[in-house]
Amino acid sequence: MAEKVTPRDVDYSRWYTDIVLQGKLADYSPVKGAMVIRPNGYAIWEMIQKYLDKMFKDSGHVNAYFPLLIPESFMKKEAEHVEGFSPECAIVTIGGGQELEERLYIRPTSETIIWSMYKKWIMSYRDLPILINQWANVVRWEMRTRLFLRTSEFLWQEGHTAHATSEEAEEETLKMLNIYKTFVEEYLAIPAITGKKSESEKFAGALHTYAVETMMQDRKALQAGTSHNLGQNFAKAFDVQFQDKDGKLNYVWATSWGVSTRLIGALIMAHSDDRGLVLPPRMAQRPVVIVPIWRGDDQKVQVLEFADSVYQELKAKYNVIFDDREQYKPGYKFADWELQGIPIRVEIGPKDVANNKLVLVRRDTMEKQFIDRKGVLETVTDELNKMQSELLEKARIFRDENTFDIDDYDEFKKILAGKGGFLKSHWCGGAECETKVKDDTKATIRCIPFDRKKEDGKCIVCGKKSSGRVVFAKAY
Repeated sequence: MAEKVTPRDVDYSRWYTDIVLQGKLADYSPVKGAMVIRPNGYAIWEMIQKYLDKMFKDSGHVNAYFPLLIPESFMKKEAEHVEGFSPECAIVTIGGGQELEERLYIRPTSETIIWSMYKKWIMSYRDLPILINQWANVVRWEMRTRLFLRTSEFLWQEGHTAHATSEEAEEETLKMLNIYKTFVEEYLAIPAITGKKSESEKFAGALHTYAVETMMQDRKALQAGTSHNLGQNFAKAFDVQFQDKDGKLNYVWATSWGVSTRLIGALIMAHSDDRGLVLPPRMAQRPVVIVPIWRGDDQKVQVLEFADSVYQELKAKYNVIFDDREQYKPGYKFADWELQGIPIRVEIGPKDVANNKLVLVRRDTMEKQFIDRKGVLETVTDELNKMQSELLEKARIFRDENTFDIDDYDEFKKILAGKGGFLKSHWCGGAECETKVKDDTKATIRCIPFDRKKEDGKCIVCGKKSSGRVVFAKAY
């Protein structure tokens, strides 16, 4: 099975695609640029939904659903917004066999349709805040696509909130960013940097955009979540006003925030190896597989009876796979489950039964442990917890070892032309210098980190005064 995966150091792009296809996570759709999410991939998305949805609801948000089709006039109401999305939009011109009087956009994002509804719902300060999230699909007509990372249609969640003051909107924007960071680190086991986007990198129509940035094993950045303070732009575009406590009319303040199925791509590229997918245990819908091994009917009865007792104990807490398929040899089964990223494999053969032992193999280290049958649930739980924390620490060490403070532009370009990484360099704040870096290296400013040190320096490009470093990297 493992020979189906191209090694990372041979062709990283092919390695990624092999894991997606051979791990049965997704497949190419008959519609160019779209994908079919297979059960293994959708199981990961269900885990993402499960945890994030709880975090949203615990912070006071509720779910709703808005239409897929958006009138063209709505899209055109916020000029910067429509300009930003126009090249990616898919438009419906015929419905029911008739040409439509007004063209309909298949949602690339839902700000416009949602704010048309908020106009109906918001009259007074008593109607605020509105804290709504929706789980949905969107369409952005991408020219260059990659499974999970960039497809014409993808799944996501998008939160859209309305507030009475700018302070409340900013607080909401940062609160949701921190929820994303917590999720990415504690569940996906990927260390994250949070910060503000530059003006050229912010969301179309936003006042400010904040992002969660992560490093993949090829040292490129992947944006794992964004949160936008929309100011009053959409409220003004849709004339959403409310009467405040003093009886005065004011425009509502807005936020939006979202993550998508590209998080599955991030998970793959942050942890997987040349054997296939490596799943952090918290993201594994099926974290354990039991593989009984026997020869002959006498061994079969003995081993299966013993293995079933282990299965019954473990399934009280976990969704366990019991792989007693007779048409495949143990070696095939091992490779199959390794390819699919099952965190822990338990092997049980005749000798293990005789010694009242089990063989436990953790997917990330591939080390075999001989463990006692007694207390197997506690042992498996301990190993899953250790694997989760050790994956995060391993990824953190990798990121830190590939993050550099760079003050010389020639060295800056040399690193990006080579192995790459996160380059922390001074920037004057000018769009011209930002554009030059992108033209010279294809790297962008990933974020202006919240935790950056205040230090005097010189812009990496023009030499003008700078008060702190920003993170540059090539990105997905």
